[in-house]
Amino acid sequence: MGIMRKRIFCILPILSCFAAAPAVANWQYPGTYVGDGVYTDDGSRFVISARGGASISYAKIQNDVGALAAYYYMNDAGTVIPEFVCGGPDGCDSLGLQYLGYGDIGDLSAADNYSDFSFAAGASIGWTIPNRPQWRVELGWDHISESEYNASPLFEGDLTLSEGSTEFIQSGGAQSKIDTDIISVMAFYDFFDGLQKPVQTVIPYVGFGIGYADVKTTLNLSDLYGDLSMAADLRKFGELDDNGILQFYKSEHDNSSIAGLLAVGMSYGITDQMFLDFGARLAYVPRVKWVIADEGENHTRDWFSAKNLIYANIMLGLRFEF
Repeated sequence: MGIMRKRIFCILPILSCFAAAPAVANWQYPGTYVGDGVYTDDGSRFVISARGGASISYAKIQNDVGALAAYYYMNDAGTVIPEFVCGGPDGCDSLGLQYLGYGDIGDLSAADNYSDFSFAAGASIGWTIPNRPQWRVELGWDHISESEYNASPLFEGDLTLSEGSTEFIQSGGAQSKIDTDIISVMAFYDFFDGLQKPVQTVIPYVGFGIGYADVKTTLNLSDLYGDLSMAADLRKFGELDDNGILQFYKSEHDNSSIAGLLAVGMSYGITDQMFLDFGARLAYVPRVKWVIADEGENHTRDWFSAKNLIYANIMLGLRFEF
């Protein structure tokens, strides 16, 4: 876990200490002192909550490669092969195969988009606004557990080659993972009248906010179709095995991004201080990248990315208001 992620887990405990200090008065006397031992309740409360549930995620996968590969036509079999299959250009020529030219693998589309199911958990601290208790502002942390994006092939589609023909090409395979933490500031509106939330009543709410997303991706790239092993500029990102196939190093990458959040749900007052909370949160992250790296991770190269990543988290939790 990187330095940035360690900072994330330190933020909530520190801020809760600051937030707890002004809340002491509310734990003892709900409201503002007006004299003669009388307090009026302005509806302000210190809020702390925890939640857990499921997360469904989706994103469009974008090809970020930009690598050239040469292809030949096997007349007898009627198939298109990369030059690696026949041992390079000399081997292909000696077999009398028809040269079709070079093609940019970056022009291929992703074979599958990203979608997966995982688990989510979170916690928040906040404050209901004095004399406007329908509004509450919360600093929150949400963790979406590790999910997978696996594709074989990774890219495929019609590719126009340098000699003029258009051929159906498949390239690469990926086993990858994604792990996400989001720190957010959100405003919520609870639909009730008065200064105190009613007990044993369903209270709908909506929320919106902005956050910081720390997303870690892990990629195991494989050359399933032989079009990557002949590229000299990719050799530093792996090692050739006994069959001359490039075995890529496992690569990790930390993505930092802004995130937008929406929430809708309902709470139920068990007591005037304890609420059962059931809701859905949508988190939007513009882009998350997977990269390949050399052995020392000194050099990286973009391989593909998730565009317009959306997490839909369905969670059940408890909220305390003091």
